[in-house]
Amino acid sequence: MSKSKPNNTSWSPVAKWYNSIVGDSGHYFHEHVILPNLKKLLDPKPGESVLDIGCGQGVYARTLHHAVDYIGVDLSKELIKEAIKYTKNSKHKFYVSDVTKAIPVPEQSIDHAVSILALQNMRDAANTIANIAMSLKVNGDFIFILNHPSFRIPRQSSWGKDESQKLEYRRVNRYLSPLEIPINAHPGLADSPLTWSYHQPLEYYVKALKDSGMMITDLEEWTSDKVSIGKSARAENRARSEFPMFMVIKAKKLS
Repeated sequence: MSKSKPNNTSWSPVAKWYNSIVGDSGHYFHEHVILPNLKKLLDPKPGESVLDIGCGQGVYARTLHHAVDYIGVDLSKELIKEAIKYTKNSKHKFYVSDVTKAIPVPEQSIDHAVSILALQNMRDAANTIANIAMSLKVNGDFIFILNHPSFRIPRQSSWGKDESQKLEYRRVNRYLSPLEIPINAHPGLADSPLTWSYHQPLEYYVKALKDSGMMITDLEEWTSDKVSIGKSARAENRARSEFPMFMVIKAKKLS
């Protein structure tokens, strides 16, 4: 991964498009997979505080009890503006900040932290994890959700079909190498704005948590709930149920 010229990882260039697909309640996978399953792992109580890293336009905030103290942080000024527009709760605060460098909350002040499909878009996720750990109270927890780093690597993983066995399989070309991958927001357009995906193997996140004084307490792998129809449906549905779309790690700050 080149260190010579860091890319702008803010999603400001695609903020209008992103807001249009997420809206008030989230995109399809927010509504059907991510937010319902996240609630099973974390359901903050009134009076507790939640830090949302890479919050975008604040879709997670709108799932919380109205008496939960919520702080959303994102690098994109445009997305934070949208988050504030959606906000109708005085306990919800939003900040523009580069969380790889610092998080604008006092040390050891937060009960829970989450990051939903955001660490994978940060060049230095390990430093972000260290900053999150400093923000958490002792025994505070951190849950982060990624596109599964073993099976969902942009440009380096894909579906394939074995017609002789009537199987659909997942092909992975690279895994252990850190990768900096440009993503076209609008494929096919010559002037499409870019976002950046930073692939890291699972051990990267495990070591970052350990180095930050956190211990993994749970790990889940979530599959897509979509269902195919047609002649290939059986193979597609079986493959979809075997190769998870998302990986979720929950960790606790030890001291």
